Amino acid sequence: MATSSGDGDDPYLWLEDLAGMDASSWVRDSNAETVAALASDEAFSGLRAEMRQVLNSDERITYPGWCGDGLYYNFWRDEANPRGVWRRTTLDQYRSLEPTWDVLLDVDALAAAEDENWTWSGARLLRPGYHRALISLSRGGADAVVVREFDLRGCAFVVDGFTLPEAKSSVCWIDLDTIYVATDLGPGSLTTSGYPRTVRRWRRGVPLAQATTVHEARTDDVAVYASHDPTPGFERDFVGSSLDFYRTENYLLTETGELTRIPVPEDARWDVHRDWLLIRLRSPWAAGGSTYQAGTLLGVRFDTFLAGDREIAVLFQPDGHSALSYHHWTRNHLILAILDDVKSRLQVLTPGEDGWRQASLEGVPELDHSRIVATDPERSDDYLFASEGFLQPATLRLGQVGGGTEVLKREPPVFDAEGLTVRQFFATSADGTRVPYFVVGDPGAQSGPTLLTGYGGYEHSLTPYYSGVIGRGWLARGGRYAVANIRGGGEYGPEWHRAALRENRPRAFEDFAAVAADLVTRGITTPTQLGIEGGSNGGLLMGVMLTRYPALFRAVVAHVPLLDMRRYHRLLAGASWMAEYGDPDREADWAYLREFSPYHNIADEPSYPPVLLITSTRDDRVHPGHARKMAARLREHGHEVAYYENVDGGHGAAADNEQRAFLWTLTLEFLWRKLTVPTLPAPRDPAVDFAPPRVAGLPGA
Repeated sequence: MATSSGDGDDPYLWLEDLAGMDASSWVRDSNAETVAALASDEAFSGLRAEMRQVLNSDERITYPGWCGDGLYYNFWRDEANPRGVWRRTTLDQYRSLEPTWDVLLDVDALAAAEDENWTWSGARLLRPGYHRALISLSRGGADAVVVREFDLRGCAFVVDGFTLPEAKSSVCWIDLDTIYVATDLGPGSLTTSGYPRTVRRWRRGVPLAQATTVHEARTDDVAVYASHDPTPGFERDFVGSSLDFYRTENYLLTETGELTRIPVPEDARWDVHRDWLLIRLRSPWAAGGSTYQAGTLLGVRFDTFLAGDREIAVLFQPDGHSALSYHHWTRNHLILAILDDVKSRLQVLTPGEDGWRQASLEGVPELDHSRIVATDPERSDDYLFASEGFLQPATLRLGQVGGGTEVLKREPPVFDAEGLTVRQFFATSADGTRVPYFVVGDPGAQSGPTLLTGYGGYEHSLTPYYSGVIGRGWLARGGRYAVANIRGGGEYGPEWHRAALRENRPRAFEDFAAVAADLVTRGITTPTQLGIEGGSNGGLLMGVMLTRYPALFRAVVAHVPLLDMRRYHRLLAGASWMAEYGDPDREADWAYLREFSPYHNIADEPSYPPVLLITSTRDDRVHPGHARKMAARLREHGHEVAYYENVDGGHGAAADNEQRAFLWTLTLEFLWRKLTVPTLPAPRDPAVDFAPPRVAGLPGA
């Protein structure tokens, strides 16, 4: 029998107490058990060394970003700089094999000097000029950050500069002496989701409490925002409120403080570049006598649109096989990234007096997955793009719209892909929907250990990528790797996502189960050789697979998982996700949530496959209590469960490459042991098996 759902019936609420002595003791004991069982032999140490080697490799591509001043900025972590360095260089230097970098901030040195557990959380540069930045630093990788003003000329924090204490803040430059800031100002200043409710215009030298409030959200909204566009001739300010995860109210803010509503649909995504307003629809929209379908991208001149003009150009319209993934502006052109059955295609559009011209982007490989890395919309029509595949290491190119492309960097392979292929199949879900998935491995081998992953939420797409961690730690050992593109994601646009929203969530679970069954039907694997892994919303997916489809799998790993669907909206940022899942306090919503909430559907029978739960104490997005309580209840019902909680890492569960290497080794070693005969492979010497130059990997793999 499934356990009752009420909070009063939950014997493990005490595990939600992050600072509680009993909860902390439980975590320490659980970690010790898992380390002793999985991480204390030579096989683990050898694989961990390989993972560390991949993640810290100097042959990784140093992916740059433009900030408008013609320089390439990069944040870099390696063995010598585990917390990382923020740096920049010129294009000519970047072209060289060993560029000379101008180090702006050494986070390791800063952490040591200030005795703080700093991790990098990004920077906002002042435009124009690019000589000041608002740097965000996190303690241990949490979403909450400390914001400090930084002088890029002197490479030092500004004495008496703009500073914010730790909070889930957002900031934006207006000019050298003025910023927009939304932060925690004490009682009543946050929404129920834990994000700032007001945004203020803050002038240098004025106490923050006296700064002018320019916009205010309601308590049950998700958050408030403000932005400033300093483009010469097109200076504009925008403010608005996130009503839920997908809907916003948006306004143009005048110098006198007046608000002009931007009349786009609440659930549409939009942006403004110089003359143009782009509107990306998430639901059908009737305007100007026409009705535009969900997933369509529209373009119209911003000023005339505000004045009532509805002569709108259709820039992209989806069909049954294609969807717009994202877009980027250059100075004069618009680049569209399109997915055709989850395979990438880049297209360029150019506005003119006679409408928009359309062409394919030149120099893009046809067979690899290509993605735009950065553009320079203020200065040029240059763009950086990377091309890669599951078996193809990344190549970074510099292109110019209307011109050629230049190879800037190539990554060497990390693992031997000889004999391996990438195949795409389609499984048939319970309602007849065709669900695509990729399989990487030896097509001629008999069924063997297979790792299947998926996500299925928030319109997030899983696309082909080169992973040194998966390649070295799984494929090179003879395993197969599969990626399921289930509903709830964005692989086929907003309708693919909407098909698994709220009460329709089980469609995503049925899709994943259908892919698992199809892998077996095709002889790629067997249920006793099939393991699955997912994180965050993908961790919810793993929990449902464990409790609803246990016979399909031999092992399950869930990272920073969402598992208690009765209390998720009361924990940390959970209230902001109710548009995705529903409101458990509403009887009608809890009626369907209780049917798949993993924590509330644990039973003694049938037996479950072994599960590994990994989370972080510093995750201030998905509360570690989800994983803690799930582990405790699984043990109560007699199921095999391993648990590991990293202290640092935030929602990524790891704050540096050393931690990342440990957690991925824990994941892959757990799965390999469960999916193969219980004989550990002989220890490997990475210096022998993987000698240079075959040592590289993508950051974040």
